[in-house]
Amino acid sequence: MPTFYDPVSDADEASQALRGLAHASRTFEHPRDLYGVLGDVLSGVRSLRQVLDQLSTAHTERRPQAFDDAGSAEAGHMYALAAGDGLHETATLIHQAEGQLDEAMTAAGRIAWHDNPAPAKPGQGDVFGAADRWVSVVFLQGEEADQVLDLIDRDGPDAAITHLSGWDYGAETTDAALSDGHVYEKIPTTGLDRMAAEGDYRMTYNPAAGHVALYRQHTVAVEDRVDRPETAPEHAHSMRPTGGRGGPAQDQVGARRGAAGRSGSWFEHPGVAAVKQERGLGL
Repeated sequence: MPTFYDPVSDADEASQALRGLAHASRTFEHPRDLYGVLGDVLSGVRSLRQVLDQLSTAHTERRPQAFDDAGSAEAGHMYALAAGDGLHETATLIHQAEGQLDEAMTAAGRIAWHDNPAPAKPGQGDVFGAADRWVSVVFLQGEEADQVLDLIDRDGPDAAITHLSGWDYGAETTDAALSDGHVYEKIPTTGLDRMAAEGDYRMTYNPAAGHVALYRQHTVAVEDRVDRPETAPEHAHSMRPTGGRGGPAQDQVGARRGAAGRSGSWFEHPGVAAVKQERGLGL
């Protein structure tokens, strides 16, 4: 809980909360939740602008106490003023971003979300053909993600993809992803995520949020689809993820798979769907 008087404690809590939101908002099970989250984010941006202005003021007002590492008061004053100016300029940019975010929220407020998507119109492509999807291989956060982020800084994204591919057990990984609902039409990313590609792999990483994920392209054959016209279900029900798997080494057991559940859909293998029904995991 915020203290409202201890900036050090409250800053740490805000950082942890934003890190959690960056992870949790990778996908949304119910799109109607988007508007509420957007409203909270807008409120946070407004508070962030106030915080930056106050940090700027604190740097300039406290500059008589500023020194550099060599004990120079002149240099300390210069750095304090530079920090204050930079923070003030950042607050101005955040104010501009706040206006854009407010417009986005206004547009989002006009959306009426339905449980089912609009039916596809004729001529929009081979609706019942094979399709490519993205299988979640591994999702890392915390210390394990920091190790991969250090590897990216040191040796580049390709080296990190090679390292993360050690979690890919081929058909076993694919079957587990299908069972857990960790297969995506589009790779889930946030605005701050970076992406790197190598062959069939795509890696997303976010140094600020402290997470790394690896996905592999997977083609769903026509015969494996479950929504062909004669068998298409009338409704699809949401599934939640059921956890992760370990990596290639014993000390990397803590890896977790893709972060959010997704609805069961036509790219799910019929055998997996049958298992879900037997276990009461879906309809």
